[in-house]
Amino acid sequence: MRTVRRTVPAPQGLGTEVVGVPAGSDLELDLRLEAVMEGVLVTGKVRGTAAGECVRCLDAVTMDVSADLLELFAYPDREAGEEDDDVRELDGDFIVLEDAVRDAVVPALPFQPVCRDDCPGLCSECGARLADDPEHVHESLDPRWAALQGILQDDEKES
Repeated sequence: MRTVRRTVPAPQGLGTEVVGVPAGSDLELDLRLEAVMEGVLVTGKVRGTAAGECVRCLDAVTMDVSADLLELFAYPDREAGEEDDDVRELDGDFIVLEDAVRDAVVPALPFQPVCRDDCPGLCSECGARLADDPEHVHESLDPRWAALQGILQDDEKES
């Protein structure tokens, strides 16, 4: 058994279009490597900082991300018939963690990140940030009531 603590640069594509860990930013790996009968079992934590946009108001969002990693890297000389598409193989004497890290971190990211839980978002009519102006409203008439509005205006003119 061996414990490994390293800070490595994040690979490309560690996220979605809305939020992700920027390529080249620091990822902290706190891993435990254990030799088992089938190969090497890697367990531990991956930590980093994700950046993206609030889905409600489009402001920039940064958040800490922590994901558990549990992956078996099988010996390449396994017996015939032991083929399994879900099992990663050792690359000679090396463990290539990029895909395993991606598989752990991307599901740990929020599906719809928000800058704060009570973010009111943007006005659906004009796009104004509702957090800047909580009293923001638009006077709009339902076209079905337009005829009645005309009657009210006629009554005001007669008075």
